[in-house]
Amino acid sequence: MPIRKKEVSKTIRQFARFAHEYDRYNLIQAEVARRLVSKLSRTQYSTILDIGCGSGEVYKNIQKRKIDFDTFLALDASKEMLALHPEDSKTQKICADFNIMGSIQKLNLVKDRTLLISSSALQWSEDLNFVFSELSSVSTKAYFAIFTANTFKTLHQTAKLHSPIYSENLLKETIEKYYQATFELQQYTLEFKTAREMLHYIKKSGVSGGEKQLTFKKTKQLLDTYPLGYLEFEVLFVEATSLAD
Repeated sequence: MPIRKKEVSKTIRQFARFAHEYDRYNLIQAEVARRLVSKLSRTQYSTILDIGCGSGEVYKNIQKRKIDFDTFLALDASKEMLALHPEDSKTQKICADFNIMGSIQKLNLVKDRTLLISSSALQWSEDLNFVFSELSSVSTKAYFAIFTANTFKTLHQTAKLHSPIYSENLLKETIEKYYQATFELQQYTLEFKTAREMLHYIKKSGVSGGEKQLTFKKTKQLLDTYPLGYLEFEVLFVEATSLAD
């Protein structure tokens, strides 16, 4: 199981580094959060726990839809991202990494009174079984939006790289060990005028998770050979009920 590491992960460093610019580049993540919140079945919750809350897209959409709550727990591993999250008297910000043992359990949540939601974060799980086992033990109901390995599919094929995130099939297979779940797969595209502009977006948005897999030479080749005027994204939306007692 994951244990606490002294060094900060590449993903956390990437989000921290560009936190001040994140809202200018998280166009797809913002749309994913909007769609995920639109799936919530109720208009009032006791506690909402947002895993990997970032700058607060889930919270903002919950407010727009006038969904009420007693407590909103905004959890993120980046202090810089948490600083951007909206604040109010019902919101508590928690700096914690969901990949680390005990980071969720220590919140002492009432399982059947907590809604768990996570948008555009769980693709960076270091161990899927560990993460979903932990999450399923603290909340009965959960909604997830998770980017799949088909995100940047053509980019990876062109550069001859493997995706650093999980496939749709592995995500489903793991989730169904811990939840009774329904799934929806959604594709998005984001257009760019040039390949250079596209690579700039990848760097600033955090969607690469801090992975620097391209040398200067390969980057130049990619700029010359990438066949599309857009990036591809694929997101797995999940509505889940915990199987844990």
